[in-house]
Amino acid sequence: MQNQRILVVDDETSLRTALFRALDQRGYQVITAGSKAEAFKMCQVDRPFDLVLVDLKLPDGDGLELMTELKSVHPHTTFIVLTGFATIEVAVEATRRGAYHFITKPFNLDEVLNIVNKVLSHKNLETENYQLRTALQKQYKFENIVGQSAKIFEVLEMVERVAESDSTVLITGESGTGKELIAKAIHFNSLRNKAPFIPINCGAIPGELLESELFGHVKGAFTGATQNRIGRFELAENGTIFFDEIGDMSANLQVKLLRVLQDRRFEPVGSTKTLSSNVRVIAATNIDLDQAVADGQFREDLFYRLNVIPIRVPALRERTDDIPLLISFFINKFNQNKKEPITGVSQGALEVLCNYNWPGNIRELENLMERMAIIKRTGIIDVLDLPEKYRTPSSITLVDPSNVEIPDSGMDFNSAVNNYENALIMNALEKTGWNRNQAATLLRLNRTTLVEKIKKKGLRPPEASA
Repeated sequence: MQNQRILVVDDETSLRTALFRALDQRGYQVITAGSKAEAFKMCQVDRPFDLVLVDLKLPDGDGLELMTELKSVHPHTTFIVLTGFATIEVAVEATRRGAYHFITKPFNLDEVLNIVNKVLSHKNLETENYQLRTALQKQYKFENIVGQSAKIFEVLEMVERVAESDSTVLITGESGTGKELIAKAIHFNSLRNKAPFIPINCGAIPGELLESELFGHVKGAFTGATQNRIGRFELAENGTIFFDEIGDMSANLQVKLLRVLQDRRFEPVGSTKTLSSNVRVIAATNIDLDQAVADGQFREDLFYRLNVIPIRVPALRERTDDIPLLISFFINKFNQNKKEPITGVSQGALEVLCNYNWPGNIRELENLMERMAIIKRTGIIDVLDLPEKYRTPSSITLVDPSNVEIPDSGMDFNSAVNNYENALIMNALEKTGWNRNQAATLLRLNRTTLVEKIKKKGLRPPEASA
């Protein structure tokens, strides 16, 4: 970081010199001016001053007027007013015009240095927070969520609609589909984006500790509570709290969460003091909460409080059109800082990956690409570079439709239809000795259509996979 710049504006030469020497020794870049006109001229540069120490009375004008004029040029500059004519009225007016501090002459030089250090340290922190928020907002903009399939477009369209509201959102989907990424996209594109996004995994924290994590506790509330602790709800004030795996929350805590959603109030563990809460709640789960309610494992009233706006994130096998884009994204990610990068994926390997079932979804794909980047190191990833489970016929599940039974918990329709289609094509090919013309006739398909399906699904004779 560049040295912070300070402008000292005062008509007393000895005072300017003393401040210059003291601030310069502290490592600041210091420039001095003896008049209003000189100071204004100094500020006509691209890089603004971080701090201006300005005398109230200058030979060619008023220090407060100079402060107003400089703020119009560089609105983020901070001001400290120096004066030998201190009155309450002047102090109030200086504060009203945006002065951070008001110092009366004569002053102790060490006191001024301490105030300057405090002001600029606070300014540094504000700048770092702003840069962090900007980076996060950029990272979670809609266009940075990888995908072009109709299903992911539907999700992003819903996210865009709900982001600016304060409604509670319930995100559902299998593990590894990117539910937290969607939650962050909602937060960082909302009006709450300058406040915290606080995640909590309900399945990763033991039930007896989760209440303290959520609501905080006071000293002595339980064994080991040696000091007060702020909970996640208080940390997320004015922002968003994200409950991952909400279905794992205990019945006792479900009741307490319901109260927060209803009344916007909570008590830290062991406290009689009630705190108000202005927090948006987003929850996610990979289980069927409707079924959990029917089984008595999840409160129905809490479910309806959470399920105001439901968003379902599709499994990767439901958005296979996005797999090439995701592969490219992860290759670029893991290529960073590599002298000899992975240059791509062969057509054959891509077909195999597009036809794999992806039980671990995007997380599994990311882990595979990281493994390939480490093991393959450079060049093009080919079929034989992939772990065996991705390139064997076992990755394609064949289903006998006469034996299909729909479980009580339901099933994935698109996956079942895809598996049935695989079975029909494989049966036709095996029956005709893998003669594509005869197989197409059996299935009443155009030969080119059948060949495209075989290619896309990565189907091959058993001996070719041995």
